[in-house]
Amino acid sequence: MNKYLWSFAFSVVALAACGKKEEAPAAPAAAAPVASAPAAPANTEEKVLNIYNWPDYIPEGMVADFEKETGIKVNYDTFETNEALQAKLVAGNTGYDIVVPGTAGGYSPMQVAAGLFQPLKKDQIPNWANLDPAVMQVLAKADPDNKHLVPWAWGFTTVGINRTKVEKALGKTPLPENAWDLVFKPEYTSKLKSCGIAYLDTPSEIMSVALHYIGKNAYSNEAADYKEATAMLGKVRKDIRLFSSTMIDDIAGGKACAVIGWSGDINQAAARAKENGSKDVIEALLPSTGALLFIDSMAITKDAKHPNNAAKFIDYYLRAESAARMTNDMGYPNANKAATAKVNPEITANKTIFVDADYMGKMIPPSSFSNEAREALAAAYNAFKKGK
Repeated sequence: MNKYLWSFAFSVVALAACGKKEEAPAAPAAAAPVASAPAAPANTEEKVLNIYNWPDYIPEGMVADFEKETGIKVNYDTFETNEALQAKLVAGNTGYDIVVPGTAGGYSPMQVAAGLFQPLKKDQIPNWANLDPAVMQVLAKADPDNKHLVPWAWGFTTVGINRTKVEKALGKTPLPENAWDLVFKPEYTSKLKSCGIAYLDTPSEIMSVALHYIGKNAYSNEAADYKEATAMLGKVRKDIRLFSSTMIDDIAGGKACAVIGWSGDINQAAARAKENGSKDVIEALLPSTGALLFIDSMAITKDAKHPNNAAKFIDYYLRAESAARMTNDMGYPNANKAATAKVNPEITANKTIFVDADYMGKMIPPSSFSNEAREALAAAYNAFKKGK
């Protein structure tokens, strides 16, 4: 402002010098008052935030730390499947501010397209800059221009085994080159049923990997493909012990030695079994034909009553320290490029968490189903699960 006044005064003096000498120089006009920028609107929301997330998916103490720092009381509930979250969102009046849908099964793309989430106010999320552009490019297929979804974690649906028990059950039969054979091929399932085979109790996940296994599009919209996948699954139905919604406990507790599960859950089960004194080797596998990639993301619901508080939590989670804490504790990779240096070395060395670039090329990226295909999928899964 001083520079402006000096310049203005200098201009007046110069103009006066060009006029008649006997004329007194005009007094400089008073500078017009500069309007101040409007103040940022105060956050008048009550100090409450309601979050709906997957179980076993947040580091212990993170919610309490956020509450202590901000004074915002967090009500934190969990759901077991994308299907359960979808039912809540479609019914409306969810009561939640932040939900964490997944791209698996095409759910978050469908929810974005249906207008179930508020557009993000990125000026309220300065730590958005920490996000990895490569992950955001993949997520943009579900959320064009990255307007609604903020990555929580990512991973893949794959085969997990208790190697100690599997090798014992297989006897002289070696592990197959393609890990999917362990859970889909009778030659293997007939042997592994003795130590337990578990499938995620999630229709879209199981039908998608079954379609992939028989060489079809994992997100097929062809009804005939579902009949073929159901026929394949029917051959191993008698060997399946569990349809699990508590996969971590089921693996760590010895209820299953071979599973179709999420990579991070399998890694958590390995850590939990070790903590409990087990010497068994539990691991997620990298099937030779690839696995199903998914990204779970935070979204602010359309009916959120505390969107500003939600933005505060999202920005808190996008701190490098927060994202690294999640990966270290939960065994899932994050989408935060600033966090990698803070992740424990034994985690970064795990190739089912920090996947090599060559294998990433085998991952099946997320897509979506038509309404007709989703109906065919649900019918096929229910028939398979009931053994019909």
